[in-house]
Parts: sequence; structure tokens; C-alpha cells
Amino acid sequence: MKTEIILTSNIIGLGAESDQVKVAAGYARNYLFPQRLAIPLTRANKRQIEALKQRRAEREAHEFNTMTELAKAVSKLICLVKVKAGEDGKMFGSVTAGMIADELKHQFDISLDKRKIHLEHPIRALGEHEIELHLHAEVKGTLKVRVESLTPVAAPAPVAAPAEAKPEEGRKPRTEKRGHGRREAEGGADEKAGKPEKGEKAEAAGEKKPRVPRGERPARAPQAPKAEKTEKAGKSEKAE
Repeated sequence: MKTEIILTSNIIGLGAESDQVKVAAGYARNYLFPQRLAIPLTRANKRQIEALKQRRAEREAHEFNTMTELAKAVSKLICLVKVKAGEDGKMFGSVTAGMIADELKHQFDISLDKRKIHLEHPIRALGEHEIELHLHAEVKGTLKVRVESLTPVAAPAPVAAPAEAKPEEGRKPRTEKRGHGRREAEGGADEKAGKPEKGEKAEAAGEKKPRVPRGERPARAPQAPKAEKTEKAGKSEKAE
């Protein structure tokens, strides 16, 4: 069985001051009425609604100003959360909104309902994370959370450069052959450059006489017949 009541205080999930709601009769009788969080809905009590609305407006204005200032202050903070992690940096477990709320209270003496810490999913990695805060219906903020390991994390080993392949015994590296051949070629070129060419040798021994064209060459003088030929001619004449 439910009964209709008028809330005199803000109750999350139920309503705020001056709201008329229906709740279980036992819940109202055993909890709300004794704690003065609500009053029964009667003609006499309806007169208090206007006063409750005024108190509600003042409370909401105060909350708005407080949460606005809190958002500015929190945006400059870095909340440190230490967790257990392996040597490879992998976390054991995760960071939840409740853990962040506890650290805010412990480190900065800020009391914040964990339901105002908006996490799409729990944090499962070391490092800095920026999370969103829903402080008020019209006020949102951000908070930086740094997650560190309780034990030192091993630094990643430097990547070793690949070792050069050693040449097989009895064989010289191809690069050496090329270099050796190049050096021999360069040495041979130097030696050739140092040695005189054939033309240079001839010029060094004596310069060649310039060749005269055939038409310009002088006629050869007629040679006298050899003595042997004259003797043979004489013998032939005597034989006759």
C-alpha cells in the first residue's frame, strides 16, 4: 500500500523539497517521517509547499555556486592512485570511481560522491587519464588521474642492432673484392698515368721527322750499275 507525501528535503532518486510523491506506507512511516525528510499530504501541510519551494531554490543556487567553484579547483589537481602492477606494467585489477573519490578525500580533503565521477569504463592502464565529473545538473568538470605502480616497472630493453654476417673461411667478402678490384684499378690507372705512352717514348728518344707528301718528294738520282753486273756482261760478250 502506498501513501502520498510531501518531501521536505532533497532525496536522491526520489525528489526534492516541495515534491509530492507516492511511497510505500511503511517506508514513510518508519523512515521518512521520523527523519523529518517528508510530511503527510494534508490540507494543512499544503500551505508549506511555497516555503519549501523557496528553500529548494536557495539550496540549488548554493549548490550551483559551490560546484562551479569546485570544478575550477579540481581541474588544476592531479589525483594520484597507486595500484599493483607487474614488471611489464600490466595492472592487477582496475581503478574505479570509488577509489578516486577516496583519494580525493585523502589527498585534498574533498568529499565527492562517487556517482558524480563519470567513468565510461574502469581504468586498466598506467599513466595519466582525464575523467569527467558530473557535479551538478548544469555543472561539469574534469579531473586528471595519474595511475602509478606500487613497484618499479622495468624499463624496456634497447633493441640491439642486427649483427653483420661474417664471411665464410676461404672467401673474401664481396665488398672487399669490389674494393680490392677498385683499388687495383685505381693503382693501375696511377701506374699507367706514371708510365709514358708509346708516342711519348718516341718523342723522348727523338722527334719523328714530318712526312712529306708523295708529290713533293725529290726525285731519286739514278744509281750506277754494280760492278758484278758489268763483269758478267763482259764475260758474256767474250763468250760470243
